[in-house]
Amino acid sequence: MTIEEAKKLVLDPVYYGMLMVKDEETKADGLVSGAAHSTSDTLRPALQILKTLPDTKLVSAFFIMVVPNCEYGNNGIFIFADSGLNQNPTAEELSEIAISSSKSYKQLIGEEPKVAMLSYSTYGSAQSDLTQKVIDATKLVKEKAPELLCDGELQLDAAIIPEIAKSKAPQSPLKGEANILIFPDLNAGNIGYKLVQRLAKAESYGPLCQGISKPVNDLSRGCDSKDVAGVIAITAVQAQI
Repeated sequence: MTIEEAKKLVLDPVYYGMLMVKDEETKADGLVSGAAHSTSDTLRPALQILKTLPDTKLVSAFFIMVVPNCEYGNNGIFIFADSGLNQNPTAEELSEIAISSSKSYKQLIGEEPKVAMLSYSTYGSAQSDLTQKVIDATKLVKEKAPELLCDGELQLDAAIIPEIAKSKAPQSPLKGEANILIFPDLNAGNIGYKLVQRLAKAESYGPLCQGISKPVNDLSRGCDSKDVAGVIAITAVQAQI
């Protein structure tokens, strides 16, 4: 890149902000973007300038969902992933998303992560390449993080409703108490969080990023001022960890 190109690039507030976060002397600890930028316009400079965390294979995105008057999850608090970035993750990538999401849940919510690998099938009730990917991803999670409470493949109701889990997945260690929902692809993840947000009147914060060396978080361009304030607060918490 030439000096002339660089001078033009830093006129973009996202690039300038990433440089502030990169430069320790500016004491900028994190960045929030997305209300007026696409996800790619937020993440591209993050990956170019800040890079990924050591030993991180994949940057992914998640939403914190707070569902009112909800007995499921952690009193209605869930993480949905990946709901904003990786379009069609492989089994290996799904396993990385699950492990990263469990760490984010522990850091931000402070409760034990309980991870459900979602599918349209529960324990082989249907068989296809789509279900096999989730089965393989679950095996990888258990190999990489045997201490993590994770199970799959599970339908949503078997993942979060104890009564249904007893009949559909009686051997599941989750017992229908999942608080982290890992979606098989971005179609499902994006549709899922927006359904819950709009129909259940849930608060949704994100897409929040995991795997970048410094806190960088995205917003939906459909966000309101409350969403912006919430993501700023989450970013401040991440910067203290």
